[in-house]
Amino acid sequence: MNERLPGYLKNEILKIKSRKDIFETSRIIKEKELNTVCSSSRCPNLNLCFSNKTATFLLLGDKCTRKCPFCNIDYADFQHDGSSEPLSEYSAADISEPQKVVYAVKSLGLKHAVITMVTRDDLKDGGADILVKTVRKIRETTDCQTVEVLTSDFNGNEKSAMEVAKSGVDIFGHNIETVERLYSAIRPSSSYERSLKLLKTIKEKATDIITKSGIMVGLGEDDDEVFKTIDDLINSGVEFITIGQYLRPSLKNIPVQRYVPLKKFIEYKNYANKKGVKQVFSAPLVRSSFGAEKFFKHSV
Repeated sequence: MNERLPGYLKNEILKIKSRKDIFETSRIIKEKELNTVCSSSRCPNLNLCFSNKTATFLLLGDKCTRKCPFCNIDYADFQHDGSSEPLSEYSAADISEPQKVVYAVKSLGLKHAVITMVTRDDLKDGGADILVKTVRKIRETTDCQTVEVLTSDFNGNEKSAMEVAKSGVDIFGHNIETVERLYSAIRPSSSYERSLKLLKTIKEKATDIITKSGIMVGLGEDDDEVFKTIDDLINSGVEFITIGQYLRPSLKNIPVQRYVPLKKFIEYKNYANKKGVKQVFSAPLVRSSFGAEKFFKHSV
């Protein structure tokens, strides 16, 4: 199904603050050869975020070891049945990434830094070490006040997840992405239960940090399934929830099944609020790291 893009989405995508700041943000990122989820995922908010001199840094390379059909990030061939060797030309993590991110944080004057990662099933720790070093480096050498991470599921490696959670982060995010029924089609190498378990473990063992997760709608789910997913996140201790419209990044990705009406996003938000969720951002162009600093400040 390929419905035409609603007018309200077109209007929002066109909103930017300063073209000069877009170029400056891009220059800083390119200077240190950093990856951002903004560019790699072809986020519709890229120009808006860059114009506000913000970006979400993507660590551990620009290729993911999982091939989710909704995602535009490049895929590095890796067999999840354990039959493959580590990715020979790709397995080494860039040990200079923490310092590169620190440079960008300082140059952009960020007070709230958001760090995400590609999934690295080829690495024993899933890439946790680089995230830990990046968070600590930001804390030790910048004026950044709060740090948020958006991680993979570390393939169920609780030790790796906890090392990141205890590295000095204020918000630990991991996106559930979609409803349970659609996992085999939307996240074929991931597990709905594993993601919920990760979020629950973090909240139980690192009670001082905020847990966060996000859902995409428009992939073929129905409202009852969205409500159930919200319930499952709440039962796993999630305090911040983002809900946004899936937009097809390219023709190689799965098509949009429906454009969810604006009133539905309000319904989802009201439902989560009534169930006690601390903070809910629910709107078509909401993404897990979009407006993250305001999202955090509104909760404290």
